[in-house]
Amino acid sequence: MNDFIGYARVSSKEQNESRQVQALLNYGVLQRNIFVDKKSGKDFNRASYKCMLKRLKKGKTLVVTSIDRLGRNYEEIIEQWRFIIKEVGADIIVLDIPLLDTTIHKDLIGTLISDIVLQLLSFVAQSERENIKQRQAEGIAIAKANGVKFGRPKKYDINKYLSVLDKYRNKEISTEMAIKQINCSKATFYRLKNNYIIMYKNS
Repeated sequence: MNDFIGYARVSSKEQNESRQVQALLNYGVLQRNIFVDKKSGKDFNRASYKCMLKRLKKGKTLVVTSIDRLGRNYEEIIEQWRFIIKEVGADIIVLDIPLLDTTIHKDLIGTLISDIVLQLLSFVAQSERENIKQRQAEGIAIAKANGVKFGRPKKYDINKYLSVLDKYRNKEISTEMAIKQINCSKATFYRLKNNYIIMYKNS
């Protein structure tokens, strides 16, 4: 009977989990015992992870390719690790970090080393996630400062642009003046104008 339970995770549906799955298969995890999530590691609210926990019993071993496949939240990784080891009674093997193998480090020193490595790696994963968010925020701030606009396109006041287009149609204002008064791009103005012409013809 195979006591290995594998878990793989990628952050989005566009990413491919095949490398992780193959590594788990190579280690000896059966295909039917591999659970895969395509979701962010910010927390443990993941469907396949929850199913995996239900299958993970005392005497079984959870196998992951790296610690960040479990997640990227420092405190929750530590909490889940301790829950699996102490509450469930299962073991954990992290393939790319041999020290994180609770099946062979059962003594006090081994447990201490595993705890130190786990906390260090989890902290690094959490820090990197926060750094990415900070870089994104800084990038958005710089872009906004340079005039780049974010968010959904603005909705135009129909009464305002109809009034402006009436003036434009009656040649009271130029194209440039109409664009300025509506406060839109030239492409948007011509789209509004075409809709206006269609509406005018059908009125």
